[in-house]
Amino acid sequence: MTIEPLPSSAPPLILITGASGFVGRRVVEALRAQYRILALDWRPPEPRLATEHPNVRWLQADIADREAMLRLAGAEQAERPELLLHLAAHYEFEQEDEAPYWRANVEGLRNVLDAAVEAGIPRFVFASSLAACQFPPPGKALNEQSAPDGDHIYARTKRAGEEMLEEYRGRLRAVKVRFAAMFSDYCEYPPLYKFLETWLSPVWNQRILGGRGRSAIPYLHVRDATRLLRTVIGHFDNLEDGEVLIASPDGCTNHETLFHAATGAYYGTPLTPIHIPRPLVRPGIQARMLLGRLTGNLPFERPWMAEYVDAEMRVDATHTRARLGCSPRPRLGVVARMPLMIENLRSYPGEWQQRNLGALHKAALRPNLIIHALILEHRDEISRRLSEILTGQGGNLKSYQDLAPQEHAWNHRLALNQLMHTVRTRDRKIFVDYCADLAARRHDQGFAVHELTTALTALEAVVLDFVRSEPAAAGLEAHLQSDVRVPIRFALDEVEEVYDELECRCTQLGLPFGAGPKDERTDEHEHVAQGG
Repeated sequence: MTIEPLPSSAPPLILITGASGFVGRRVVEALRAQYRILALDWRPPEPRLATEHPNVRWLQADIADREAMLRLAGAEQAERPELLLHLAAHYEFEQEDEAPYWRANVEGLRNVLDAAVEAGIPRFVFASSLAACQFPPPGKALNEQSAPDGDHIYARTKRAGEEMLEEYRGRLRAVKVRFAAMFSDYCEYPPLYKFLETWLSPVWNQRILGGRGRSAIPYLHVRDATRLLRTVIGHFDNLEDGEVLIASPDGCTNHETLFHAATGAYYGTPLTPIHIPRPLVRPGIQARMLLGRLTGNLPFERPWMAEYVDAEMRVDATHTRARLGCSPRPRLGVVARMPLMIENLRSYPGEWQQRNLGALHKAALRPNLIIHALILEHRDEISRRLSEILTGQGGNLKSYQDLAPQEHAWNHRLALNQLMHTVRTRDRKIFVDYCADLAARRHDQGFAVHELTTALTALEAVVLDFVRSEPAAAGLEAHLQSDVRVPIRFALDEVEEVYDELECRCTQLGLPFGAGPKDERTDEHEHVAQGG
């Protein structure tokens, strides 16, 4: 394997694992002007990240693939990286399968460390988590000397990672950074996203908080996380080998505070929460889990979460602030940022949904939500490909060829939105009804039935091609059939039926094809656009 060398006359070279992730992609953007970066991830980067800066080279490899990592370490390159920033990790919140944690967080870390030693990389920054530690006793706070003694699976694998670094002393110098729960202005932290989804919706449990609402952890804005990592890299040689740093504000933020901030920003006045006594929380979650297994719609909450009701993970990061001269900015605190989060939820609901479905680990999502997220991720590419197909069929699709390019893009986006809504809700009637309205409109515009059915068949083929190209779609073929292909096939049948009815009506009225009175559904749904 040969890596194309970065320009050797430029700044120092660093390697970042997990570079396409929530934190990684932002770190790449923040450091690329100051450093040359080898950005490694198991998935390809967003197109704009992959092409827009000459200081960045993207590498695709799975850190759990030992042979691939060792080949990467032995690759011919102009120079060795000066530092490796290890951000790659596995986490999810349903916590039902431990194997992915051990594969990525322990075996993967071992492979990365061995590759770093093989390549002669002298400096190593390890992204750990405050979740690796037990909650402190009441009134106490975690600090840099706290042991990584957490007992849930993520904590155990992070603890194993911190301990593994000690085995490599003398072969590389390492610094451990324990992060608070990270969020952005679009949320992107799964538990907080699920809280907001509940608190800001008219559901039966909208105002329910477990215990006294004192469950609390520290939150860190991803921009402050990026800023701290940049400082760690810049000050690395002044830090001790094996030193622990904390990326977090002091203290913690509890659920009741978040509830008031969120509902106040959304409704104008904070709602009043209903507190459920702590002893009832676990039985309540177990009952919802049982119901979820019967209905196929599991709740986000898991019984193990009941252990942390009213527990507070307070933090004291005084030592880190002194060492780095860097601390989280109050204006980026989670409560201060809540109004902006709510504004983004209101103004950009599509992007909000896309980002947060991406933040929920795909292994923890229902298959239809994985498919929904993958269609959303490729929506622009699907639209472009559909335009190419519909305008490149010779004279077979003349009605589509007469449309302006911007009209094609708008139509495809609307059709995809309806299809994604169907996939997300598993309500096939949504897409079928949309296509029935569309058929009536296209009939009145003079489109032949084969033009619309060809467009819908192309939509099916292109969506399936893009979704199947993603590793996350492995094992989802049956769901692709039921959630994508079947609704489109039902819609095709409905289109044929609408055209038959309208042709009969035109014949009865003595009108030419395509000139008949609009079907009532077309008048009623005039706002439904010309997709397909």
